[in-house]
Amino acid sequence: MSSVVELEDGPPIFKAVSSSARQLFQLLNCIRFAPKAQIQISNEGLRFSVEESRVMQGIVFLDKALFTTFNCALPEVEHSEAEAEVEVDAENPDLPNFQISLSALLETLQIFGAADAINARISKPENDGYNSNIRRDRPNAFSNQALGIAGVCRLSYHASGSPFSIILKESGVTTTCNLNTYEPESPEEIPFQRDAMQVKIIMQARWLFDAITELSSTSPSRLDITAFPTAPYLSLSAVGPLGSAAVEFSKGRELLETFTVAERWTQSYKFEMIKAASEAMRLASKVSVRGDEQGVLSLQFMVETEGSGVSFVDFRFVPFIRDEEENEEENSEEDDEDEYEDEES
Repeated sequence: MSSVVELEDGPPIFKAVSSSARQLFQLLNCIRFAPKAQIQISNEGLRFSVEESRVMQGIVFLDKALFTTFNCALPEVEHSEAEAEVEVDAENPDLPNFQISLSALLETLQIFGAADAINARISKPENDGYNSNIRRDRPNAFSNQALGIAGVCRLSYHASGSPFSIILKESGVTTTCNLNTYEPESPEEIPFQRDAMQVKIIMQARWLFDAITELSSTSPSRLDITAFPTAPYLSLSAVGPLGSAAVEFSKGRELLETFTVAERWTQSYKFEMIKAASEAMRLASKVSVRGDEQGVLSLQFMVETEGSGVSFVDFRFVPFIRDEEENEEENSEEDDEDEYEDEES
């Protein structure tokens, strides 16, 4: 049930201004695999989280450094630097916490700046020497923002039960959108055991993106990730109705900048879940691949933001239970053999 109320007198508990709605859109677009997002407001920024069937979770933390102004009328809350990236005060019930329609927010943020996005997609680097070294869909020196074309995005939240307000101004045109807020569902977060990590790898995100794209050609249902202390070090393999494929990464700073594996670690994940993180792989510069002893996979992407340093997008995935999956495959094969024998007889 939505809980929209009339705006009350007095200043809002949160308001912020960004000079780039497209920048916010690009980060939040990485987790658009779910229709609703849960927002938590803190003095450090905005935390957006989504989850799918309790087996996949995506988190984007919009640090206050992304905004030209950021005002939050909340008491100071202590937190460790390690939590500041994407997990600020995730369990603090005193912070404003609500849900909104993520698809509606994304549609609002791309009302302006759509021209830049369209031009970036249709531009042909091979025909334009100026763009030859610019990564696809990334801001460049010829974007509206870089050329000084005015564009301002204002976010605000007045009080508990109020709508989440977005005001966009560009070239004399103003658009105001008040998104309904909903009671948070308080889903349990997928736990990741930092003190029991079995594998930690840092690599360029584009290598992971290229590997997942390559493996997609077999229309696989499962992705197997295996890390070895020795060669071949890291292997991604997938099997689908069109065949099987594997991609291996050798150890070396040109591919694996950081590689820590105590012993052989292998887990399986639903391929479509991993593929849902493709936008983050494409946008990010680096990715930290971590796995704990329970098999939970953490993919943390470092996204370089123009003029604001870096932002982080975090995904967590629950693995397949291998024994059950293998039993199902064996039972399926036995059923096929029995049907074949029945036909023969």
